[in-house]
Amino acid sequence: MQAKNKSVNILGIETSCDETAAAVVADGRVVKSSVIASQTKLHEKYGGVVPEIASRAHIEKIYPVIAEAIEQADVTKDDIDAIAVANQPGLTIALIVGVTAAKTLAFVWEKPLIAINHLHAHLQSAVVNNEDLPLPAVALIVSGGHTCLYDYWSPLEPKLLGSTIDDAAGEAFDKVATILKLPYPGGPSIEEAAEKGNPKAIKFPRSLLGKDSLDFSFSGVKTAVLYHCRGQDMKGENKVDSMSGQQIADIAASFQAAVIDVLVTKTQRAAEKIGAKTVLLGGGVAANSKLRTALQRMCEASVPTKKLFVAPKQYCTDNAVMVASLAYYKFKAGLFADLTLEPKATG
Repeated sequence: MQAKNKSVNILGIETSCDETAAAVVADGRVVKSSVIASQTKLHEKYGGVVPEIASRAHIEKIYPVIAEAIEQADVTKDDIDAIAVANQPGLTIALIVGVTAAKTLAFVWEKPLIAINHLHAHLQSAVVNNEDLPLPAVALIVSGGHTCLYDYWSPLEPKLLGSTIDDAAGEAFDKVATILKLPYPGGPSIEEAAEKGNPKAIKFPRSLLGKDSLDFSFSGVKTAVLYHCRGQDMKGENKVDSMSGQQIADIAASFQAAVIDVLVTKTQRAAEKIGAKTVLLGGGVAANSKLRTALQRMCEASVPTKKLFVAPKQYCTDNAVMVASLAYYKFKAGLFADLTLEPKATG
């Protein structure tokens, strides 16, 4: 039983993909520490995350990262009230490292264990610094592996409205960056290249999957970029090698505009369907400035207008602050896991 004035300190652990992260968050909002060991350089030459490499890096970094988070927070194990870990969805071989570490600490330190859905945590990152949240809200999570819309009423009850049926938006950014021979990760590279491009130079397709659909599909626009660069029969030479910087910028800008148009259109549909007063945006692609601006304009043009809450850029990519923040609400609700907890690739 917590003393009335005692803060609830939760140690969060995140290893769902290629970031090894730990954080200590008090009462779901006060960030006492946040440590992230990035693997970007390890996967750069492959143009994407290699699961086996990711897992090995997690094993090497997990305990040093946790130790640093504890030290930065200036707490001891006695000050920690619970251990939270993202156990789904993600790369199983990566998730298992974080889950094993969390279960070990929970057992040795005799602390409650809290299981966190990685996507729900991304959603939480959009509200971690905001208390005034008019409900209902529609939440858009856009990352390398997932693109989802949720009906959000509380941290514990997000209802899935739609998700990707093929490539996630972030995955499409990575693949198009590879086609254009831009550096990995693709999201920042495409955004940077697009700054000098004309978003109307090439009319790439917008796949909306029907007038009422809230699901996403980005394989079509990715393929359209490939055909534009290699020809419809894929037998032509890769034109990218002979393209000017402006031509590549125009392709990047046109592709980015197509993806953002779909994301905004679907979010607007979802908002109208549930009568949303607020729009939440989280996930790695939420760092994209054009997407943020487009959603802000959509919210301002809506009748009535809507509020937009966007995850701070430091919490857009995978991090443990969002894990520990969401865990606070599960802690208060008494929603604990036991030591049989296992990682799940989907969730």
